[in-house]
Amino acid sequence: MTKSDRRPTDQRIRRPARSTTKESPMHRPQAQMTAARLAGALLALMLLLLPPADAAVRVKEIASLEGVRDNQLIGYGLVVGLNGTGDKRQTFFSAQTLANLLDRMGVQVPPQAMLVRNTAAVLVTANLPPFAQPGTRLDVTVAAVGDATNLQGGLLLLTPLKASSGDVYAVAQGPVLTAGFVARGGAGNTATLNHPTTGRVPGGAIVERAPPSAVPGDRLRLQLRQADFTTASRLAETINRRFTGAARCENAALVEVAIPPDFAGRPIEFMAAIETLTLETDAVQKIVINERTGTITAGRDIRIRPVAILHGALSIEIRTTFDVSQPAPLSAGQTAVTPDVQVGVREEQAKHIQLRPEATVDDLARALTAIGATARDIIAILQNLKAAGALDAAIEVI
Repeated sequence: MTKSDRRPTDQRIRRPARSTTKESPMHRPQAQMTAARLAGALLALMLLLLPPADAAVRVKEIASLEGVRDNQLIGYGLVVGLNGTGDKRQTFFSAQTLANLLDRMGVQVPPQAMLVRNTAAVLVTANLPPFAQPGTRLDVTVAAVGDATNLQGGLLLLTPLKASSGDVYAVAQGPVLTAGFVARGGAGNTATLNHPTTGRVPGGAIVERAPPSAVPGDRLRLQLRQADFTTASRLAETINRRFTGAARCENAALVEVAIPPDFAGRPIEFMAAIETLTLETDAVQKIVINERTGTITAGRDIRIRPVAILHGALSIEIRTTFDVSQPAPLSAGQTAVTPDVQVGVREEQAKHIQLRPEATVDDLARALTAIGATARDIIAILQNLKAAGALDAAIEVI
């Protein structure tokens, strides 16, 4: 046997020979960078191989107690302190409002004698949360109703906020914060950012009286935020698993729960115990399309049936140019304008894509984007797939 034949029979126990060459300090950062990239690639691979996270959600995320809701408030007020950007003479009600305000303070000025451009009539809105107690602070939104051009730097005067019943539940006052501005230059040049005629008063309203709220009795009625028969059935099953025989479904959006004897007289504690329960929800597959912005929102698991897609583009351009025909000097001819019409037709070849069996909308969108398709093209293809019966999801255009 020669020296070349003397090899170990088990290749798994072979150890690599140690290199006696010292590593240069200049190569260490590159080696560390390579190791970091390898570690990042391994981490990404591990994340891809991990099982999907549990889709369970808490009851409080999908349901609420019937009757426990926000109440909308509205009021009419006056913003002062504007730098000449308030209502003009054409808005009569702002001058009348200022006259009434001054009259209550002992100053009587006829509205016809007023020419004040530092005030603006506004509508004030706010949301009153359930169980809000007197003294709670609320954020309010202020919007001009006249011809005021900017509410920046204005001060909202004391404004009562009423509910639909006409009762006053809060009062608002404070400086108005706007997210926009108006810059004016010479020769009528202006620059406007966002909407300077709408602003907010953070914490500008104070609750004066508590809103009417549902008082839990011996039974609780849970209302789903998104009506669904499957989710309602799972909710009742989850509650019955914790409290035997306590829940039953009334319809796709309402589940009635009887308070067990252990929580008699403690409906709040019982509701808190129900809110912490978890379940898996269900929803209708839907694709939401915004035609104005070209935005497409869809679930990744929406399947597409086998179908052939042929999508091309045909553009026709007609261009007309006018040429001047000038006669020779001292001739009897006349100058004439002759049109030159050019017609150009350009048709792009339809691009072909191939998807794997049981492909999803996400796979289709990625494949179309890879071949240069725009959002408008994808929207048109999705609508055609729905019309052809190859897409089961509902398409909602907003």
